[in-house]
Amino acid sequence: MLKLIASSRIHRVHPTVLRPAHHSASPLLRVLSSLGGLSWRNANVGGRYFFCSDSSDGSDHVVDAGVQAAEESESKASAIVPTYPRPEDYLTVLALPLIHRPLFPGFYMPVFVKDPKLLAALQESRERQAPYAGAFLLKDEPEADPSVVSSSDADKNVYDLKGKELFNRLHEVGTLAQISSIHGDQVILIGHRRLRITEMVSEDPLTVKVDHLKDKTYNKDDDIIKATSFEVISTLRDVLKTSSLWRDHVQTYTKHIGDFTYPRLADFGAAISGANKLQCQQVLEELDVYKRLKLTLELVKKEMEISKIQESIAKAIEEKISGEQRRYLLNEQLKAIKKELGLETDDKTALTGKFRERIEPKREKCPPHILQVIDEELAKLQLLEASSSEFSVTRNYLDWLTALPWGEYSDENFDVTRAQKILDEDHYGLTDVKERILEFIAVGKLRGTSQGKIICLSGPPGVGKTSIGRSIARALNRKFFRFSVGGLADVAEIKGHRRTYIGAMPGKIVQCLKNVGTSNPLVLIDEIDKLGRGHAGDPASALLELLDPEQNANFLDHYLDVTIDLSKVLFVCTANVVEMIPNPLLDRMEVVAIAGYITDEKMHIARDYLEKTTREACGIKPEQVEVTDAALLALIENYCRESGVRNLQKHIEKIYRKIALQLVRQGEMIDATMLPIKDKVDSDELGQNAVQNKNSELVEGIDPEKESETSDEIHKVQSSDQSQCLEVAKESGGDKEIETKTIEQVLVDESNLTDFVGKPVFHAERIYDQTPVGVVMGLAWTAMGGSTLYIETTFVEEGEGKGTLHLTGQLGDVMKESAQIAHTVARRILLEREPENPFFANSKLHLHVPAGATPKDGPSAGSTMTTSLLSLAMKKPVKKDLAMTGEVTLTGKILPIGGVC
Repeated sequence: MLKLIASSRIHRVHPTVLRPAHHSASPLLRVLSSLGGLSWRNANVGGRYFFCSDSSDGSDHVVDAGVQAAEESESKASAIVPTYPRPEDYLTVLALPLIHRPLFPGFYMPVFVKDPKLLAALQESRERQAPYAGAFLLKDEPEADPSVVSSSDADKNVYDLKGKELFNRLHEVGTLAQISSIHGDQVILIGHRRLRITEMVSEDPLTVKVDHLKDKTYNKDDDIIKATSFEVISTLRDVLKTSSLWRDHVQTYTKHIGDFTYPRLADFGAAISGANKLQCQQVLEELDVYKRLKLTLELVKKEMEISKIQESIAKAIEEKISGEQRRYLLNEQLKAIKKELGLETDDKTALTGKFRERIEPKREKCPPHILQVIDEELAKLQLLEASSSEFSVTRNYLDWLTALPWGEYSDENFDVTRAQKILDEDHYGLTDVKERILEFIAVGKLRGTSQGKIICLSGPPGVGKTSIGRSIARALNRKFFRFSVGGLADVAEIKGHRRTYIGAMPGKIVQCLKNVGTSNPLVLIDEIDKLGRGHAGDPASALLELLDPEQNANFLDHYLDVTIDLSKVLFVCTANVVEMIPNPLLDRMEVVAIAGYITDEKMHIARDYLEKTTREACGIKPEQVEVTDAALLALIENYCRESGVRNLQKHIEKIYRKIALQLVRQGEMIDATMLPIKDKVDSDELGQNAVQNKNSELVEGIDPEKESETSDEIHKVQSSDQSQCLEVAKESGGDKEIETKTIEQVLVDESNLTDFVGKPVFHAERIYDQTPVGVVMGLAWTAMGGSTLYIETTFVEEGEGKGTLHLTGQLGDVMKESAQIAHTVARRILLEREPENPFFANSKLHLHVPAGATPKDGPSAGSTMTTSLLSLAMKKPVKKDLAMTGEVTLTGKILPIGGVC
């Protein structure tokens, strides 16, 4: 079996001379040879023609077939071995299957024969002076695509075909091929003439009977055939100009075949084209010379198009490469010229100059150890190659070092009155925080300079911890920088990465100093009670150095690897729950608690801050909306009982959004109502003008005697028209009044508050107008800041020795213990006041704390429970405006409660 290399479909060997070609060749040969630039003076000189075939191991072998053929037949004058009988006398031949392309008469082809029996039969035929076999192209499998190149696995499957199966896969028309030489399993074939299979003679090896085919007769002087052949030659000429491979094919073919005839021209064009095997087989099977020339013309035309595409691709790539090379050379020359003229320096010199220019204004204020590191790194940068990785690391390091504000401080404000005004502008209340900042300013004014401090603002959400930080920075005239550490689990975010890591960066504090441009900013560290802890270290421990006034004067960042003075930085931290902050870190901070806002403070904040800001954000004018104090009070008590004002702000925004929608809808409705009225007025004006014109015409066409009567009628008509216009004007005036009324001020009061914010979330907790016997109001701590609750005690039954206490209301263990203590204390107090009263000894009591679905626990209800038991025992009600809380001891002492400022 054989496989031709795809890139050189026609392969060259060095055969002996077939027939000498001379100047008496046909006109076609002379034209084609002149087109190919051939010289026929040395036509008898044979060239070397190489074949490339696939061996069994998949490697390519190059066989110098011409040398071997010459060694075997040195005395012969032709590559075709003269045999007797003649080739046309062979009617039974061995069938050689061709996998990739058919063999055309006059061309060489190497094949590999894997069948040992077939190879032995070919060798035997050659030794018997009958070196001929039939070469037939294999048909594709029914489901195979002929345009897809077959793989080596498919070739192996073809090698396994034998006998009848192989016979059915062969095309009927093939080529009688002379066995030129056999080397191992490689057989060199030379095509002679066309054959057609008639029947199978034997199966192993496959032998078939054939008929020799001859071309149909044709007229050499036929104009159509001539024109078609000339077009083939013209196309070949164009292809020969672009492809050197084709020129080699033409030169070799003409040397060994001789005269070009019309059939040979068609075979030549099809053989050297890049068409697939089925198209080449179609040319081989065609016996009509004109049709064969047409098929060949199509193939060479397609080759011409492929050559043009190849040439355009090569030209485009060459232009691109040459353009890039030219641009590169020009840029290099420009750099060299500028460098010689002193107009431009190289990258390293420019970088060094930029860094020196950046650090020069800070040189006097910059610490000496920082200047030493910068100078060392600049000298190191000059020694490094720009393409090395160390160069980029050093460049980035110098960029950070020279960008930091060494020794640069902003001018602080020591005016206490101005600072007080700024703090009051932004926040209402927060007296403790404001007093602490004013103290900081006062100390700085007396000392002449200020030092950094670490302040922690703790309190529930929405009380203004974060927003007060920006106001403090404005009051102190310091730059402000905020970053949150909530969920932070990497120490490198605080202290930076080592420079050896890819993408290393300094920590947040160094980034802060670079962004603000001063060494004494106000840094707000938000959510410090929500620090995380992961595999990358403990950030809370890393903050110990940062927030310690004794250590942060020499803070060491891992990236910079030089100490930084942070002693002038004012750190303000925020936290919701102080207990969540690690004790060593909490010990370094000054905690300022913000418990929340009472109702009066919320009213001021809503009226002076929140409402004004929301009104401007919604684009509503102050005269368009009025929110009463009763509405704000109801909003605070029934909807927003939280300690902060964030939820209050959301509800005020909700009210103003609905008011904005209401105003827009009313405006659109007024515009729609005024449009038909305007049209009506315009039409009435047109009608009045028409009546006047008509009256003038009537006056011109009447007699003088009837003029007075007509004038009276006209006057009546005009007066009626004027009355109608007045009515329309009144209507339009009324509409304007309606319009004025619809745009009047929107009033939000307690009665219509539910239309804007929905039903109340909280309700009044007073369920008794007059407190009954055994009922006392207590005070409780909740997430909303605190609330009131009732403790109820009632009498169940009385009997000798039945003095017990039953508890309900989903009470916790601590609260149940408080109830038992309260019961004991109440019995002792009653015994002291009324020794003869056996109420607790003989009464079964039930103590309940509503609401039953809410879990309750804590010791502070002891005093309230004791009062409730005594009220029931002494049958005396408690004052309705009295509420109490506090833990009671077994001896009757009331302990102070915690969490009340």
